Amino acid sequence: MARTASKSLFTADLILPAIGDAFRKLSPSELIRNPVMFTTAIVAVLLTILLAVGQDSLALGFKLQLVVWLWLTVLFGTFAEALAEGRGKAQAASLRATKAELTAKRLKKNDGDAFDAVPASALRMGDVVLVEKGDLIPSDGEVVWGVASVNEAAITGESAPVIREAGGDRSAVTAGTRVISDRIKVQVTVNPGQGFLDRMIALVEGAERQKTPNEIALTLLLVGLTIIFLIAVATIPSFATYAGGTIPVAVLAALFITLIPTTIAALLSAIGIAGMDRLVRFNVLAKSGRAVEAAGDIDVLLLDKTGTITVGDRQATEFRTVGGASQAQLAEAALLASLADETPEGRSIVLLARERFGQTAQALPEGAEVIPFTAQTRISGVDTGGTRIIKGAVDSVLKALGSNGSDDADELRRITDEIARAGGTPLAVAQDGRLLGAIFLKDIVKAGIRERFGELRQMGIRTVMITGDNPLTAASIAAEAGVDDFLAQATPEDKLALIRKEQQGGRLVAMCGDGTNDAPALAQADVGVAMNTGTQAAREAGNMVDLDSDPTKLIEVVGLGKQLLMTRGALTTFSVANDVAKYFAIIPAMFVVLYPGLGVLNIMALGTAQSAILSAIIFNALIIPCLVPLALKGVTYRPIGAGPLLARNLAIYGLGGLVAPFVGIKLIDMVVNGLGLA
Repeated sequence: MARTASKSLFTADLILPAIGDAFRKLSPSELIRNPVMFTTAIVAVLLTILLAVGQDSLALGFKLQLVVWLWLTVLFGTFAEALAEGRGKAQAASLRATKAELTAKRLKKNDGDAFDAVPASALRMGDVVLVEKGDLIPSDGEVVWGVASVNEAAITGESAPVIREAGGDRSAVTAGTRVISDRIKVQVTVNPGQGFLDRMIALVEGAERQKTPNEIALTLLLVGLTIIFLIAVATIPSFATYAGGTIPVAVLAALFITLIPTTIAALLSAIGIAGMDRLVRFNVLAKSGRAVEAAGDIDVLLLDKTGTITVGDRQATEFRTVGGASQAQLAEAALLASLADETPEGRSIVLLARERFGQTAQALPEGAEVIPFTAQTRISGVDTGGTRIIKGAVDSVLKALGSNGSDDADELRRITDEIARAGGTPLAVAQDGRLLGAIFLKDIVKAGIRERFGELRQMGIRTVMITGDNPLTAASIAAEAGVDDFLAQATPEDKLALIRKEQQGGRLVAMCGDGTNDAPALAQADVGVAMNTGTQAAREAGNMVDLDSDPTKLIEVVGLGKQLLMTRGALTTFSVANDVAKYFAIIPAMFVVLYPGLGVLNIMALGTAQSAILSAIIFNALIIPCLVPLALKGVTYRPIGAGPLLARNLAIYGLGGLVAPFVGIKLIDMVVNGLGLA
C-alpha cells in the first residue's frame, strides 16, 4: 500500500507557521466558531481591562499572571487547530507542485489527429486532447480512444504504472499523471479549477471541512455546560455578600475558566482535521468528516466484484482438450488466434501458451488474415493459408461449425459447465472445423483479500459481493474471496435496493466500487469508497476515493474512523475528569475564608489561596499543548468489543484525567510558592 510520507508533529516548518496562524485565529470571526474558546477570550479581555483599571484588592502581579495565562489558554487552543491545519497544508503544497501549468494538445474537430497546443487552463469540458508517450495528462477526463500505461505516482505515490483504456471501468485519468507508453485520446470531463487534484488540495487544506454531527453535538454540549457554569458563577457574589464578604472579579473569572471544559473545546477542531489528514496519509481522500466518522460505525460492506475483489481482467489459466487433441495443438491454435487480439484476455492467452507450453510464435504468418470479433458472431480468429482457427463463445463456435450434436460437442459442453461452476468463463477453440477444446478464463481474486475479509469479520462487519455474473460463477468467486454473502446478476437498481434495505434495518452501509454502474450505490451508501482506477462518475458519487484502488484498505479506513471517534471520546473523558479534579484546587481556595469548613477539601495541601488559583489556571493552560500530540496522532485502535473498550477508556483517560490535575497542580503550586509568584 502506498502511503504519503508522514511529517513529524513538531518540526520548524510546521511549528513556525502554526504560531503565526494561532495569532491570526484570535480574530473574533475565527474564534466564534469555537464558542468555549471565544468565551475564554472574552474573559481574558475583561481581565485585561480590569488590570488596567486596577480597582480591587488583588496584587498587580497576581492579576497580570492570570491575564497572561488566560491569553495563553486561548493561544494554545488556536495553536492546536493551526498545527493540525498545517500538516494538511504541507500535504496540499506537494499536491500543488504536481499541478503545474501544462500544455495540452487539443484536437481539432473533424480533422483527424490535428491539434492546437493550448494551456491546460484553456481546456473546457467536452474538449478532446491527444496525450502521447512522455506527455503529462493536462486535465481530468475519460479515455475515448486507445490504451496506454500511465504513471500515477505523482498522485498515489505508487511507482507501478497502470493501464488506462477506452471503454470499461479503467478509463478515468487524472491531471498531472504521465503517459509512459503508446498514445490515447482523452475527453475532458471538468472545467478549470474543478478537477480532482483541485478538490484534493482544497480538502486537505481544510477549506471545505465541515463539522460532523457528533462534533456538532459535542460542541452544543460544551456550550450548554459553559452557560450553566456562567450562571453558577454569576450567583456566587450574592452568596459571598450573604456570608459577609466579597470575591474579586478576577478570582470569579479564574473559577469560571477552570469550570468550563476548555481542554476538549481547544482540541475538538484539531481532532477532526487530524482524522481527515490521517486518511490522506493512507492515500484515501475523504470528502467530508461525516464519512470518516461513519466509517468507524459501519455494519455491512458491499463490494463490486470486477476491479474491486478481482483484478478486473479475466486471465487464461488452463487449456482443456476434447476429441483426442493434444495440449500442444490447442495451445498453438489458441496462440495464433490471439496474436492479433489486443484485449487483456487475448494477451493472457498468448502469455499462457508461451510460458506453460513453450509456444514461440511472435507474429502471424505472412499473408494471414485476421477474423475480427463482432458482437453478432461472438468469435474471432485467423486464416493462415489453408488453415482457419476460430475462438469465442461456446454456442457461437458450435453454431459456426454446425456440430452441436457431435460427441466432441457434448464433451466440450461438459468441460465448459465445469469451468462455469468453478467461477470461470470458457472460450471454445476450433481448427479447420474440428473442436480442439476450451480455454479457461478466470477472474483473478486479488492477493491477500481473503485474509483481509477475515479481519473485517472479526471487526463485526459483514461483507457482500455484488456482481453481474450468474449465480454459479458468483458463488465460486465468493467462496474463493471469503466474503460472507453475494448478490448475483445484480443491476444498478438491485444494488441500490440492497443498500436501502440494510439501511432501513438500522445498519450503516459502506460500498466499494469503480464503475459507472456503481455510482448510484456509492451515492446512497453511508460510506461510498470509489476506486481511483474507476470512472469519473464513480469518483464523483463516492464520499471517499481510494488512490491505491485497494478495497481491502477499508479495514484501515474503518480503523481510522474508529480511532477518530475514540480519540474524541477519550479526550472528552479526560477533560471532564480533569475539570472535576480542578474543583478541589480552586473552590476551597476561593471560599475557605468565608466558609472555613471547606478547608477539608484542600486535599492537595496547596500553599495559599492565590497560589491555588494561579496553579489551577496555569495547569488549565499547559494541559492543552500536552495533549496536542494525542489529538493529532489519535488514540490507538484495537479491535475489541464495546464493553472492554469503554472500560479501557475510563481506566486510562477517566482515571488519568482525575490523577493528572492532582499531581500537576501540586507541582505547579510548589514552583509558584518557591518563586514567590503568588
